[in-house]
Amino acid sequence: MQFTAKEVCTLLNGTLEGSPDVIVNKLAKIEEAEEGCLAFLANPKYESFLYTTRASVVIVNEDLEVNEPVHPTIIRVPSAYSSFSVLLEMYNTIKLNKSGIEQPSFIHPEASIGKNVYIGAFAYIGAGASIADNSKIYPHVYVGDHAHVGTNSTLFSGVKIYHDCVVGNDVVIHANAVIGSDGFGFAPQADGSYNKISQIGNVVIEDNVEVGANTCIDRATMGSTLIKKGVKLDNLIQIAHNAEIGSNTVVASQTGISGSTKIGENCIIGGQVGIVGHISVAKGSQVQAQSGINKGITEEGKKWAGSPAVSYQNNMRSQVVIQRLPELERKIEELQRALQALK
Repeated sequence: MQFTAKEVCTLLNGTLEGSPDVIVNKLAKIEEAEEGCLAFLANPKYESFLYTTRASVVIVNEDLEVNEPVHPTIIRVPSAYSSFSVLLEMYNTIKLNKSGIEQPSFIHPEASIGKNVYIGAFAYIGAGASIADNSKIYPHVYVGDHAHVGTNSTLFSGVKIYHDCVVGNDVVIHANAVIGSDGFGFAPQADGSYNKISQIGNVVIEDNVEVGANTCIDRATMGSTLIKKGVKLDNLIQIAHNAEIGSNTVVASQTGISGSTKIGENCIIGGQVGIVGHISVAKGSQVQAQSGINKGITEEGKKWAGSPAVSYQNNMRSQVVIQRLPELERKIEELQRALQALK
C-alpha cells in the first residue's frame, strides 16, 4: 500500500497542512513511527509525540492547536480516531485480499460457490453447502452439509461450521471458532447415568457479526441459537443451545451464557461473566467483568456487578465495606474486651 498525503486527505475529506506529495506506505503508532509511516493523534496525552515523531503524515483532530513546529504533514479531520480506523480497515482489506481455489481442497459437487470466492488449501465444503459472493474461506476450514456462508464473509483458518448452520453477510469468524457443535443436553436416568438428547436445531448468525478465536456457539436442541446483527463476540466465549444475543451487543472474553437465555440489544458484557440459563437480560444492560447473573434483569440500561450481581452502585458500596472489615473486626474485639472488663 502506497499513497500520497493528498490521496489520504481526499479519502478522509480532511484538510492538509504540509507537503501534499509526501508518500506513506505503512501505518504505525505515533510514538514508534518512522519515515514513510502514517500515524494518528486522538488522545491529548500523546500530543508531545507530534513534535518528535518521525512519521511522514499524522492525522489529527481538526480542533487541535499545534504549539511547536512539526516535521510531518498534518491532515485535520473531525475525528482522528474514526478516520484512522477507516484506514486500518482499508489496509486490512488489501492485505487479506485473496481469491481463487487452492489445492488440495474439497468442494462437494452439490455445493454452491459464488463469484470471487477464496477457498484455501485443505478446506472442506460439504454437500448442499453454499458460499456466497466475495467470501473468504481460509485453509483448514470446515463447512458442513447444507450450511450457508453469506456475502463478503471471512472464515479464518480452523473455523468449523457444522451442518445446517447459517452465517450471514459481512461476518468475520476468527481461527478455531466452532459454530453449531451440540448443545449440552443430557437426560438423567434412574441409575445415575445420562442419556444424550439429540440436538437437531442450528445456529443462525445474522449480518455484520464478528466472532473471536476459539469461541463456541452451540446448536439449538430444536429451532435456532440466534446471534443477531452487529453482535461482537471476543475470544474464548461459550454460548449454549437456544441462547439469543440481541443486536449490537458486545461480549468480552471467557464469558459463558447458558442455554435458552436471551440477551437484549446493545448490552455490554464484561469478561468472565457467568449467566444462568432460561432468563432474559434487558436491553442496554452493562455487566462488569467477573459478575454472576443468577436471575433475570428487567430494568433497561442499568449497570450490574458482583456475584451474584447487584446494581453497580450497591456493589461499589459493598466493596468499600469489605475493605473495612479488618478494621471493623478489630473494633468489635476491642468492644468485647471492654465489656468483659466491665463484667
